[in-house]
Amino acid sequence: MARKQVETYIWNPEVECMDPDKMRALQSERLVKCVNYMYGRVPYYTEKMKKAGVEPGDIRGIEDLYKLPFTDKFDFRDNYPFGTFAVPREDIVRVHASSGTTGRMKVVGYTRADIALWTECLCRAMARSGVSKGDMVHVAYGYGLFTGGLGPHYACDPLGATAIPVSGGNTPRQIQILREWKPNVIMCTPSYMLHIADEMAAMGVSPDEINLKSGIFGAEPWTKEMRDQIESKMHLRAFDIYGLSEICGPGVGCSCEHSDLLHLEVDHFIPEVVDKDTGKPLGEGELGELVFSSVTKEGTPLLRYNTHDLTRIYYDKCACGRTTPRMEKVTGRADDMMIIRGVNVFPSQIESVMLTYSEVEPHYVIYLDRVNNLDRMTVKVEMAPSFFSDAIRDIERLEKKIAEDIASVTGVHAKIQLCEPRSLPRSEGKMKRVYDERFSS
Repeated sequence: MARKQVETYIWNPEVECMDPDKMRALQSERLVKCVNYMYGRVPYYTEKMKKAGVEPGDIRGIEDLYKLPFTDKFDFRDNYPFGTFAVPREDIVRVHASSGTTGRMKVVGYTRADIALWTECLCRAMARSGVSKGDMVHVAYGYGLFTGGLGPHYACDPLGATAIPVSGGNTPRQIQILREWKPNVIMCTPSYMLHIADEMAAMGVSPDEINLKSGIFGAEPWTKEMRDQIESKMHLRAFDIYGLSEICGPGVGCSCEHSDLLHLEVDHFIPEVVDKDTGKPLGEGELGELVFSSVTKEGTPLLRYNTHDLTRIYYDKCACGRTTPRMEKVTGRADDMMIIRGVNVFPSQIESVMLTYSEVEPHYVIYLDRVNNLDRMTVKVEMAPSFFSDAIRDIERLEKKIAEDIASVTGVHAKIQLCEPRSLPRSEGKMKRVYDERFSS
């Protein structure tokens, strides 16, 4: 089946088609400005530079980027909640947050200029995916601290499109709106799009009864095979959007009509790919960890932030006419973070919840699979011997309470299975906690 053709356009030709040498000069100018902006203004990064023996004067252009120390998720943990801000809290007009280690969220602050920057990046991405004046955009990403909903919502205004703020969940209502309101574009996680497709089929709703021309999917790893399924089942063109809250949110990169590679907004976010063991920058086409320097952000600027996403970067000009570097679709992470229905979850968060209960032992295993195209997490944990003999109703009550606490901390519902003492595997070395079967078939 041929892929559906969608009419797309370039939102900002001056930047998206800029000569690479001119772009490099712009990046250098903005990098130097960002380093001077952060030094002395953001204490944690000032200290990092001092420990690395680097002063602002040592950074004269993008060729000196490698001299700067990395940042990562632990900087958000160690400076929680607002220690990563570069402006007074009163100048922050919005905060977003995503799950962090040890139960602490990664809190990101946005100034008015940051919101405008983010909106500009999303306008580029959504125009790349065919969103134009008069379109109706069905936003089924979650609204709230998660960046998925409000980011695209704000971009609809300058694009001249109509935002439908459906948010996630309530699939029958999603289908009703798709069927009766006839939006042109949908934005959600790819697994949720497949779930909607399956529910439509169960209800006897044909994809020909809806009016979608394109879907913009992200917030979780997904394969080319999943893309093909979505396009086949929904009769639309699927585009891949990339982003993370720490950098700005969705809109850091997005694929185009001509390629599955994602164009990166490199005038704002300077990308690198580094070796996951040494941190050494890698060349074009080499697989490594993706690192960004958000050189134009005011509220929470970051230099050399290691996303731990695994990808490759290419610098050739795209057939669409854009000259910006492009990255390969991210299908995995180098660290132990799980992405479940677009939400970042760490095993340490789950462990921190369970260890508050004397009725269970610190022996647990996490299983991830997919049912009806939706991620499912099952946590098996051993009961303490003193609790093992209790009534079934007490065990069920505890399972429910632990599940509620995990959902409160992570934002994800898990099925809890309390097991007999010493029934789970042990290891003398590094314990394997997570068994992910979502991509095994």
